[in-house]
Amino acid sequence: MSATPSPAGPGAFIVFEGIDGSGKTTISNRVADRLTARGLRVVHVRAGGTLASEVAESIRQFTRDQRNLGLAPFTEFLLYVARERQQLEDSIAPALASADVVIADRYFFTAEVLARFGRGLPPELLEPVLVSARKDLVPTLTILIDVEPQIAKARRRADKIARPTVRTSSRKGLSGAGLMTRLRDGYLQLAGNHPERWLVVDNSRSDLNQLIDGLVETIAQIVVRHGAPGATPLRPTRPVTKPRSATDAVGVFLGRVDDIAAREPEVAAYLLGGLAGPGVDERRTAMATRTPAIIGNGLRGLDDDASWALRRALAAVVPDQIARSLGGLVDESPASWTMRRELAASSPDGVAASLDDRHEPEAWRLRRELWSIAPTPVVQSLCRDDSPDAWQLRETWLAESGGDAVLSSPELARALVSSLRGLSSPRAWALRAAARLASPVGALLSITGIDDERAWAWRQELLARAPRPVLRTIDQLDHPLAWDLRERSIGLCKEGLDSIYGLDGERAWALREGALDRWPSTVVKSLGPLASTPRGWALVERQLARYPENLSLLKHATHHALMYGQHRAPEALAAP
Repeated sequence: MSATPSPAGPGAFIVFEGIDGSGKTTISNRVADRLTARGLRVVHVRAGGTLASEVAESIRQFTRDQRNLGLAPFTEFLLYVARERQQLEDSIAPALASADVVIADRYFFTAEVLARFGRGLPPELLEPVLVSARKDLVPTLTILIDVEPQIAKARRRADKIARPTVRTSSRKGLSGAGLMTRLRDGYLQLAGNHPERWLVVDNSRSDLNQLIDGLVETIAQIVVRHGAPGATPLRPTRPVTKPRSATDAVGVFLGRVDDIAAREPEVAAYLLGGLAGPGVDERRTAMATRTPAIIGNGLRGLDDDASWALRRALAAVVPDQIARSLGGLVDESPASWTMRRELAASSPDGVAASLDDRHEPEAWRLRRELWSIAPTPVVQSLCRDDSPDAWQLRETWLAESGGDAVLSSPELARALVSSLRGLSSPRAWALRAAARLASPVGALLSITGIDDERAWAWRQELLARAPRPVLRTIDQLDHPLAWDLRERSIGLCKEGLDSIYGLDGERAWALREGALDRWPSTVVKSLGPLASTPRGWALVERQLARYPENLSLLKHATHHALMYGQHRAPEALAAP
């Protein structure tokens, strides 16, 4: 640091930081409410999750917009700094003159951590801008809400399922899951460099009410002492059970789920998604009435008796989730078509979505029945279909939706390119290119599985800015250029491993071996059916021995154990 900033003014300035999904917004708002109830004058400059400064909020929305994926890292940094400076001018500085406590959900640390640890920009480039922008105002206390990235991801996904909105995903998500790991490490480094002004609290396993109680007391004492934090970190109190061997993974994972369920049932339900078998079935059934949408969402691809029983039980409660869960089935059974027909009236969009990549006569009969009430989802389901019937539907939809106007609407352009996924005909490429400006990420994802010169050029062009969707487009492609993309990105982005699910060549195994420590759980996930082989199961056991507390690893090991029978049935499997 080139200069030592001065403390905040008359009011205590408290900043909450943390990765997305850490819980900082929820916690900071509840802390503000509790402090207000104590009679303190409290101003939260991001109450309810919206920045108090309208200009700052507009900048925030611009940086979130995936259409701006072309932002250079330094440009992005400057925009984040501009957002915080505007918030400082409009909201923080005026509030500090009169309030006892001013609370901010994010400050200039967010811009620094994203640029330096997330994007790899050198600190000497960032520091002069930060020093100039923050006006020598340093928070009285910065509270880092620390959380395991796997828990943060589960919270975000569960909330999106339980409370869907029209808001699109953030541009930050294009960088892949590895970004959150790097940001967490960056926050912890900043906190370690200035322990006198940072407080690290755990929100992975701590009791939320106790955590908030502690923070309220700490901040109240700061106000009384006029700026002396005098705080100690809050640590989780629950002991962590480690698997003694790979055969213990199921029981240990389910024990973690039970612990989470006591505090965050929606997150626990999300963690059970995609799993079925002893211990899991009982828990899914017990959670179904409390978190029906999340349990229903987690049924995708599951074709066992217990999962079908849950579908039937939840069909009238969350029809959209149940309809969509039918889309992941590999072998279409009569029961799946019967359920689609039963749900067509209550969830036409969900039923249409479940037809994605289905080309059977029954799929086409349903598309024609749904066309009058859900034309856009029907068109979206036409991926990998280059037949005359499919093109007739696309062209009809284009004409009825406004023709060229579709290409300038983000929502309609996204629907159009979804229907083009996997298609490399001249007409498909012409529409894809025309829709790219309005839906750049959708257009990119539409080249999934395509192996032609133009598709590879797009991938090369966008790998640095949007590695996650780029790597999704090479799912299971065994091509030299695909391996080159995976190997170039593996250090920063785990999605390269996701794209080799079930691949058994030596290049795939070499990629796994090289990522054992960087992406310990994704290595295991990438095995797929290979986990049933001696080589695959040996890798699972090695990873569990090295990372016994990794929640995501425990889940993937549980999936493999239940799917391929590599487990015993300990008493711990019984539902509580």
